[in-house]
Amino acid sequence: MAASKPESSSVQERAKVVATNRRARRDYEIIDEYEAGLVLVGSEVKSLRESNATLTESYARMADGELWLQSLHIAPYSHADGATGHDPDRPKKLLLHRGELNRIKARLEQDRLTMVPLSLYFTKGRAKVLLGLARGRRRADKRQAISEQDARREARRELGRAAQQG
Repeated sequence: MAASKPESSSVQERAKVVATNRRARRDYEIIDEYEAGLVLVGSEVKSLRESNATLTESYARMADGELWLQSLHIAPYSHADGATGHDPDRPKKLLLHRGELNRIKARLEQDRLTMVPLSLYFTKGRAKVLLGLARGRRRADKRQAISEQDARREARRELGRAAQQG
């Protein structure tokens, strides 16, 4: 049975991370995570191996019972000519089990959530994307999250200073 919710840190330690979407964790409250495969053409894979991808404005959406990744920009492969290259912004199909797709579809419709890619990486030679089922944060929520993060960071610094002195 394939694991739908990977342990983020352990998966990314074993994998070659191509791109991360740091803005997603700031702008969204991540409720659940899913690992999905990508349907790519050869020049896209070669370009990804050179880390030529941008996740910043991308998102996933359901269409005809399938999950598609929109606005993922994979730059053209440097050694491909125009005829064998790829469209950098074409929608990419995501590969998940049917049960996972049904659960995601239900949550997207009922809870008014969105799917955002968190990171793009290679595991065992296969391109994977870590998707987050997320709820958008309001401006005040973002400020509060940033202030809480700053407070935790300052507390860790103080503990570190106290440990060095004591």
